[in-house]
Amino acid sequence: MTDTARIPDKPALEGLEAKWGGVWESDGTYRFDRDGATRDTIFSIDTPPPTASGSLHIGHVFSYTHTDVMARYQRMRGRCVFYPMGWDDNGLPTERRVQNYYGVRCDPSLPYEPDFTPPFEGTEGKTIKPADQVPISRRNFIELCERLTAEDEQHFEALWRSLGLSVDWTQTYRTIADEALFTSQLAFIRNVERGEAYQALAPTLWDVTFRTAVAQAELEDREQAGHYHRVTFHRHDGGTVEIETSRPELIPACVALVAHPDDERYQPLFGTTVTTPVFGVEVPVVAHHLAQKDKGTGVAMICTFGDVTDVVWWRELDLPNRAIIGFDGRIIAEAPEAITSEAGRAAFAELAGKTAYSAKQAVVEQLRASGDLLGDPKPITHPVKFYEKGDRPLEIVSTRQWYIVNGARDESLRERLVERGRQIDWHPEFMRVRYENWVGGLSGDWLISRQRFFGVPIPVWYPLDADGNPVHDEPIIATREMLPVDPSSTTAPGYDDAQRGVPGGFVGEHDIMDTWATSSLTPQLAGGWERDPELFDLVFPYSLRPQGQDIIRTWLFSTALRAELEHGTVPWTNAAISGFIVDPDRKKMSKSKGNVVTPAGLLEQHGSDAVRYWAASSRLGTDAAFDPQNPTQVKIGRRLAIKVLNAAKFILGFEGRADAPVIVPVDRSMLAGLADVVASATRAYEGYDHARALEVTETFFWTFCDDYLELVKERAYGEPSPEQASAVAALKTALGVLLRLFAPVIPFAAEEAWRWSHDGSVHVAAWPMLDELAARGEAGVELLELTSLALTGIRRAKTDAKASQKTPVANAVIAAPAVAIALLQSAESDLRAVGRIAELGFTEAEEFGVRDIMLEAP
Repeated sequence: MTDTARIPDKPALEGLEAKWGGVWESDGTYRFDRDGATRDTIFSIDTPPPTASGSLHIGHVFSYTHTDVMARYQRMRGRCVFYPMGWDDNGLPTERRVQNYYGVRCDPSLPYEPDFTPPFEGTEGKTIKPADQVPISRRNFIELCERLTAEDEQHFEALWRSLGLSVDWTQTYRTIADEALFTSQLAFIRNVERGEAYQALAPTLWDVTFRTAVAQAELEDREQAGHYHRVTFHRHDGGTVEIETSRPELIPACVALVAHPDDERYQPLFGTTVTTPVFGVEVPVVAHHLAQKDKGTGVAMICTFGDVTDVVWWRELDLPNRAIIGFDGRIIAEAPEAITSEAGRAAFAELAGKTAYSAKQAVVEQLRASGDLLGDPKPITHPVKFYEKGDRPLEIVSTRQWYIVNGARDESLRERLVERGRQIDWHPEFMRVRYENWVGGLSGDWLISRQRFFGVPIPVWYPLDADGNPVHDEPIIATREMLPVDPSSTTAPGYDDAQRGVPGGFVGEHDIMDTWATSSLTPQLAGGWERDPELFDLVFPYSLRPQGQDIIRTWLFSTALRAELEHGTVPWTNAAISGFIVDPDRKKMSKSKGNVVTPAGLLEQHGSDAVRYWAASSRLGTDAAFDPQNPTQVKIGRRLAIKVLNAAKFILGFEGRADAPVIVPVDRSMLAGLADVVASATRAYEGYDHARALEVTETFFWTFCDDYLELVKERAYGEPSPEQASAVAALKTALGVLLRLFAPVIPFAAEEAWRWSHDGSVHVAAWPMLDELAARGEAGVELLELTSLALTGIRRAKTDAKASQKTPVANAVIAAPAVAIALLQSAESDLRAVGRIAELGFTEAEEFGVRDIMLEAP
């Protein structure tokens, strides 16, 4: 029964987040309770762990709301919801933030300072130049990373709580915690034991700013301005071969010229050699199908390495390696051995130590001086590969790295991964094509090692030979009992620490794993793989992976890969893919574009329910425009939440019980319409279409408030009678159903209104079922629709007459088909009451209408 003392005089949204968030936490409303649970009764969610570096943005609120709506729905359906939250706190973004926040940089050669105090504590968004950053030891640097991520995670959790995420906060994990290190290192060791992880010396995409290798999944093409330079190579018969290149600075690294095997212009040159300009190196002219006859002159130079196509040519044509760019992005000091002439070596000496950009300018001048540059460079715009978080174009250098097989060179594995993708239910379905395209387009195995500091150490040591050189082909792999382990500080098995770094001893691996190598194990991290077998068996494979579309190629694919390699199964049965947030110009919001909106102020100004409504109004896979200056959908959501509170207060003010008999046809018609809404909303949620569920619920709610509530309120206010009890019972029944339908989207307003008449939380109440409404709503929905039309006609007539809606009506006639009149006559008393109509008549007509209205004189 309703306790009127619980209902405030003026319901408001302000303060509900703090009020109910605290209650939910103390009551354990969202706590995962495995006791008595089975695999069939659990709904497990592999939640995206946000990167704990900086601040959350509106895109996080958008996609995480989608997840939470589904979690709340499943909980109300009686499922035991496993909904953890992780923090992705290792990797480059964290290191970069620490460098700027504290004004430091890591120098592993420096000793640890126990009482180190950083020069800054936050720089108010300013970037500190590397030259001004104080070098500190690796251990000091990692301690600062841990300190700052812990602070960021506290801020993130506070925002998530404010948003109303129904996360079980006892199930939180961090990708740099000991449990995560154990899981990541154990999975890697298993990969090594099965031959799925290996080390190789190979051309590697390299970010010269971060000094680290970059995987294929982390690349992005950016349009860059450049120039094509037409350059002559010299034939032995005195002729020349002209090529066009955007990277003349790599001529010293040229190992061949290449043309298409069907290109008649160059077929006579295949098998011969030409000499490079300026540097005088003899290189072969070869044929390969990747050469483009219609690009430039049709012949290209192969350099080690200018782009990924160079790598393919180098590997497939078995060409030598003459790399000239170092890890710092500058030309190395020592000229390739192939440059033997005095003039060529002198020309190279002019390039040594220069950046690629400066070297390009220098080589252009050398070509111009030698007469090998034909005409002026031609301006172009072309795609250049960048690390997705980098600021400078990537280079390709030769390095020794760790890889995990991913199907790029294993057709059987690739086919299995495609088949796993087909075993997942994708929401929306077309997103599966992006996954399949990525798998089919892989060009190399997954490079997982990174030359950074804050991350999961690769659990490997190397023996040193008699000269003190690492024997990379004989790695010493950590045992399970040693995990988690840091080889840079822990002694290798079978050695003592005095043998570290000395001939005949050992050296620890200093590289760490790519952050995705840990994040790809989020199902295992959260589910307690190899730590809590009972929990893992209950939640894995998970019910749902929710995420953004931009990380299908990284997070989704890598998780599917690790699950296939370790478990031979899909990691989840459903994948829900959110769209992007775009600005008013339809540009994707991102930090790099500077158009990101942080959500804290938005939540404070409009309320969490309003922001959640905006997010839930967009279907999965659909981009949503957001204008922070005029957030229309957010304002609509706030209006809805306030209306829910006011409607609930109004309805609960009527005397009567919700379980009284519903006998009046229009009341039964309304409940029949609500039954249809329950059925539609349930189908929508089961199909992961939260936007449709919200749409049908909201549409009915406004009709319910504007028409039905207005229609029956006079009867509900009346003296006790079966008809009065019917109206009150219908109103209170509908309110209880509507609050539960709205609960996943606007949890704070729904909880506030529900608690006015219930002791428990709406969020653990049963989802409304058709059985609740079927017996009471047999009249069908037509009568409710007809009364809404009649009310609209009466209101319009008064508006046209410029009269108040409270103005009495002497006479009114409703024209309608005979069938409609028979229904409307059963609601005549309610129509007369709400319209203040003295005499209401009915006349048969083909089209519905309200006419012959005569207002009473004032």
